Amino acid sequence: MNLKTIGYAMGITILAAACNQHRQQVTESGLKYTLFDHEDDARKAKLGDIMTFHLVLKNGTDSTLRDTYKEKNPVKMVLQAPPYKGSFEEGLTMLATGDSAKFLVNADTLFAKIGQPMPPMIKKGSELSFTVKVVSVLTSEEFQKQQAEAGKKQKDIDAKIIDDYLVKNNLKAKARKTASGLVYVPQTEGTGASPTAGDNVKVHYTGKFLDGKEFDSSKNQGKPLDLQVGAGMVIQGWDEGITLMKKGEKGLLLIPSGLAYGPETYGPIPGNSVLQFEMELIDFTKGAKPAAGPALPTPAPAK
Repeated sequence: MNLKTIGYAMGITILAAACNQHRQQVTESGLKYTLFDHEDDARKAKLGDIMTFHLVLKNGTDSTLRDTYKEKNPVKMVLQAPPYKGSFEEGLTMLATGDSAKFLVNADTLFAKIGQPMPPMIKKGSELSFTVKVVSVLTSEEFQKQQAEAGKKQKDIDAKIIDDYLVKNNLKAKARKTASGLVYVPQTEGTGASPTAGDNVKVHYTGKFLDGKEFDSSKNQGKPLDLQVGAGMVIQGWDEGITLMKKGEKGLLLIPSGLAYGPETYGPIPGNSVLQFEMELIDFTKGAKPAAGPALPTPAPAK
């Protein structure tokens, strides 16, 4: 056999292997799948692992229903036991970090199992395609460690951003910073005591990014917001910041991302965003104290 023949044979073998890898297969439970990138020896996801993956979801006519690449926010989920045979979750258990695949799930079965009516863009008897690219597979311990390390790093970044904002806007002298990284700048002083955890407060607020772009305001809704402090009804920065105010007081809260919406995109708010809230504590009444928790840090002048 000459070199040309050997090269031809090798080419045929490689092509056949590639075609075999990308062919549609079916599990014993009936789940149809196609593997694109896959390492047989890699550690596959196990129940309880935290998976991060990009997802493109399409209906039977190839219309895109969701695309996390465009959202710039991959899915994060704890891998749980497949809710039924042939489910999308069953497919995820085949994958490891770096793998990509497409799974076809019967739409009738899916919506019957979740007890929801089928939406109009999905036809009865059709299949939904889930195309997945796995970013990471972590155990619970690995995920918690990663989050803690990322949170510490981001806290330092946020502190620098807030400090630069205070200097740029000549607010340093008025600013009061707590151990959590929250900064409060009083603007109009109030009177009397401050609310504590469990109290019911009435506040007006306007939320903005540090560039001044507004993303939410109670004034646009025509009425103040009622909430209970410390009950987890709002972000941590609010629960802490409101306790620094007195009745009738107006002030500015500068909230690091760890006390706001964290590393994930939330509506119009990108992950790891430092936010500012113009706050007015209109009134508050004493309420029942919630279960004992960590004490809120005492504010000190920003350095």
